[in-house]
Amino acid sequence: MDIRKYILLILLALAGVMQMQAQADRQFIRNGNKLYRQHNYAKAETEYRKALSKNARNTQAMYNLGCALMMQQKDSAAVVQLQNAGRSEQSPRRKAMAYHNIGVICQQHRMYGEAIEAYKESLRNNPGDNETRYNLALCQRLQKKQKQNGGKNNQKNKNKKDNKKQQNKQKNNKQNKQDQNKQQQQQPKEQMSKDNAQQLLNYAIQQEKATQERLKRNEQQPQRRRLQQNW
Repeated sequence: MDIRKYILLILLALAGVMQMQAQADRQFIRNGNKLYRQHNYAKAETEYRKALSKNARNTQAMYNLGCALMMQQKDSAAVVQLQNAGRSEQSPRRKAMAYHNIGVICQQHRMYGEAIEAYKESLRNNPGDNETRYNLALCQRLQKKQKQNGGKNNQKNKNKKDNKKQQNKQKNNKQNKQDQNKQQQQQPKEQMSKDNAQQLLNYAIQQEKATQERLKRNEQQPQRRRLQQNW
């Protein structure tokens, strides 16, 4: 067989395989879109993942998967898919949609800085989107308010910390005074305890002397033995 004909057959076979794969991932996307419209987001997610398994560069599958994850409140995973779609997509309008949704997720989590950057990127690709522009302005205002409240909260926390430190200091001073008073009250008792101990020691010495004297007297007297009788 002519080598050129052989190469041509291989190219045709590869083209057929690629076409079949393209048809397969598009079919999975259609299935996913149908399920998405029915609000069956979990099954839609499965179909979009199948599409990506057939064609990992299919930006439509990436974006739709991100939306399905978003509707299931799987926000972290959704952001990953939307970022992939935004970086890979060539259509400015679709890129704008991907970054707009990233901004929405970040805004819901009060991550206003990240939301602002996402909305700005969306507007770069679609400057006429008034909804994105409104969300951007809102996040900028909310971020400013968040920073102001953060400063107030920090001052409140500092004041609470200082008050607590002062209270602990006063408590420690009060405890130290109580300990000193207690020690002063205990000192006479301790002195009395020492005096009692000395008196007991002297008494024990006298008793020991008396015992020794009795033993000496007994040793000098004749001892008597008794027979123990059996029963």
